[in-house]
Amino acid sequence: MSYLFSSESVSQGHPDKVSDQISDALLDQFLAYDPQAHCAIETFCTTGQVVIMGEVTSEAYIDLQTVARKTIKKIGYTKSEYNFDGDSCGVLTAIHEQSGDICRGVKRSKPEEQGAGDQGMMFGYATNETANYMPVCLELAHLIVHELALIRSEGTQMTYLRPDAKSQVTVQYSDEGVPEKIHTIVVSTQHDEFVRADDISQSEADERMRARIERDVLNILIPRVKAKCDEKVLALFGDDIIYHVNPTGKFVIGGPDGDTGLTGRKIIVDTYGGKGAHGGGAFSGKDPSKVDRSAAYFARYIAKNLVAAGVADEVLVQLAYAIGVAEPVSVYVNTYGRKHVTMPDSAIADKIRLMFDFRPNAIERQLKLRQPMYLETAAYGHMGRRNETVKKTFTSLYHEERTIDVELFTWEKLDLVDKLRQAFSL
Repeated sequence: MSYLFSSESVSQGHPDKVSDQISDALLDQFLAYDPQAHCAIETFCTTGQVVIMGEVTSEAYIDLQTVARKTIKKIGYTKSEYNFDGDSCGVLTAIHEQSGDICRGVKRSKPEEQGAGDQGMMFGYATNETANYMPVCLELAHLIVHELALIRSEGTQMTYLRPDAKSQVTVQYSDEGVPEKIHTIVVSTQHDEFVRADDISQSEADERMRARIERDVLNILIPRVKAKCDEKVLALFGDDIIYHVNPTGKFVIGGPDGDTGLTGRKIIVDTYGGKGAHGGGAFSGKDPSKVDRSAAYFARYIAKNLVAAGVADEVLVQLAYAIGVAEPVSVYVNTYGRKHVTMPDSAIADKIRLMFDFRPNAIERQLKLRQPMYLETAAYGHMGRRNETVKKTFTSLYHEERTIDVELFTWEKLDLVDKLRQAFSL
């Protein structure tokens, strides 16, 4: 018997993702001018309003409003008719210094003894379903909303598109956990009111808009998505896929005007789409002293390299920490019975604990996490992304312009494969 599994994604214009992007843009701005900044920034947005809250300890002074407005406009909220735009929305700030009680658990005279910024458990996951070792249903969901955003930014097709959008992909799996086919695709996209109810009823106008969007999704969006899939994923597309396009019938009111947004509410979109597991914390707005973020990245790094090395077809790695303590309290591995080595999962966990340094400062150094690298993570997932080096330029009312070479998604590198193959005699 086969079974179905679904994952969703949301666009950069989704209200929760707007909040994530503002929080991470602010984090990047602090790190660009003070690499040792400690940040835990939360953003709330609603109709015409943004509230920035949290704790920051830094030597740099940042114009929070300027960064927030620039981020909102870059996402695409540039028109007053959206009831939320970067030029006219209100921006309130409530930032204070990090608690001294927390700080004393993190800072040490020797950097390598830096304690974890909080207790908690973090997970990393990888599977050989796709070329980037991500679950195929989530990979496709991300690709759909990302391609929709590209169509909107190009401005030549589907010109009615607005920034907010969601997707969901359901994949049929065999009992052995192998993807067999795509079962259902859901696409909901915000749009202009491009058919007016002048000589027709409002319900007829709404249906004409929905029908046009459905045709464009099937004839423009999906072919573009398929063109970016490799042969393995492309083989999952059949003629019997069920499509639901804007199933409520209308999606004009969207973004922060349609629903409030808050940093950290799309943690499953950020990680593995419900596959594997997720710990108790969100990522965006947090500097890497917060193991919610850094240890989750490191767990992904280990899991991905284990699968790429052939240790298993699927791997989950859990790390857990106590606040103020450098060494993790536990390292756990689950290969779901799909390993290719003759040792129990507990022995795999023991081996990687001996092979790698899981202390927070060591993770920061190995993955170069004190770079201003985080805005790029805040939409379309933190995992499975392309590792590359880019130039980022930061401007400030209070500091000189700064251009920095930034290596993105360092936890996606496969530079441990040879080391792991040797360690596991593969």
